[in-house]
Amino acid sequence: MMDCRGKSLLIGKRTRIMGILNVTPDSFSDGGRYLDVDRAITYAYQMVEDGADIIDIGGESSRPGASPVSTDEELARVLPVIEALSNRTTTLISIDTYKSAVARRALQAGAHIVNDITALGDAEMARVVAEMEAGLILMHMKGVPRTMQRSPVYRNLIHEVLTFLRQRVDKAQAEGICADRIMVDPGIGFGKTAEHNLQILRHLDMFRNLDKPILIGTSRKSFIGRILNLPNPDDRMQGTAATVAWAITHGADVVRVHDVKAMCQVAQMTDAIYRDID
Repeated sequence: MMDCRGKSLLIGKRTRIMGILNVTPDSFSDGGRYLDVDRAITYAYQMVEDGADIIDIGGESSRPGASPVSTDEELARVLPVIEALSNRTTTLISIDTYKSAVARRALQAGAHIVNDITALGDAEMARVVAEMEAGLILMHMKGVPRTMQRSPVYRNLIHEVLTFLRQRVDKAQAEGICADRIMVDPGIGFGKTAEHNLQILRHLDMFRNLDKPILIGTSRKSFIGRILNLPNPDDRMQGTAATVAWAITHGADVVRVHDVKAMCQVAQMTDAIYRDID
């Protein structure tokens, strides 16, 4: 059970689905589609109807090569959507940000979880999450989005990612974030080559040693496109489905996806086999 500002996310009985809602002009797959607030809200409702347990709202693209945006711009993109959804749905809302100022305002507006790609890179983030009693997702990333895909190198990929996440979990708990509010994400595609991503998936069960729920985000990512020779992210649903099914059987508790309805079916079928759920 993961506690998120008084709301509970039951972990383990079935795979949980996090639907992606990018209110950005430049995200790698759906940039610009949901900049309009009404359109974003309508899409969020559709994801809930399709089976999303969490709606992950991001106002700054973290695609490879992306440039950062100001706090004010990020807030202007995400707050109207969060405020509207928090008043009209009981579904958990996650704010995809590494800025503590954005996280605070988003949580005050009704978000329940902070999805931090820098894993407390902002010195104030832990204090904000602890004070607001929010859920926290700690992700591994080598470098920053603008440069992270420029020839990333590891001596021992799995050891390095595991060590980083263990240190950040310890830091979060030392700064007052309750153990049952923390989830980890090995960061598929964040400072990693296609082969690195495949290695993480092959050894995903090792991340269970962290004793935290595991989130995996492979949806439509470029390593799928490279392997299947599919340059258009919209064509990568079947490849995504393969990675989602594999991840579930190797330890993933939550999958972060664009195609909520299809991936809910993939998760439900995989759970029926793997978790013996009817």
